[in-house]
Amino acid sequence: MKILVLNGPNLNLLGIREPDVYGTATLDGIQAELSQLASELGVELEFYQSNHEGELVDRVQSAVGSIDGILVNPAAYTHSSIALRDAFSAVGIPFVEVHLSNIHAREEFRKHSLLADLAIGCVVGFGSSSYSLGLRALVGTLR
Repeated sequence: MKILVLNGPNLNLLGIREPDVYGTATLDGIQAELSQLASELGVELEFYQSNHEGELVDRVQSAVGSIDGILVNPAAYTHSSIALRDAFSAVGIPFVEVHLSNIHAREEFRKHSLLADLAIGCVVGFGSSSYSLGLRALVGTLR
């Protein structure tokens, strides 16, 4: 089983960006933890991060036929990208949406996800653990 871990804008700045909101874990650190968990679960991971909406859309589209599921933190595009939503809808690849912070306890504009109703589920507010919880849930559902 192959899982794409897709990260949106500004997540490359984890560890230095608003640590009071997003914690001190870096994206590399999160990916290392996920790689270890993937080994335990017997799945293969591919990681991709971009600050550019079109590149994220392209990566979702190119996953058809080679990726079984997607673990996605769309970051700011959660609340604004109809293009990313349309890509997920078009490809039909099962996915879990994750967020480090609890988007429902933040600014009003962050409380709505354009992807949540398409997702298998959403994991929010558990810091870097949101990723591992989301990966476990995604793999469990796919199996």
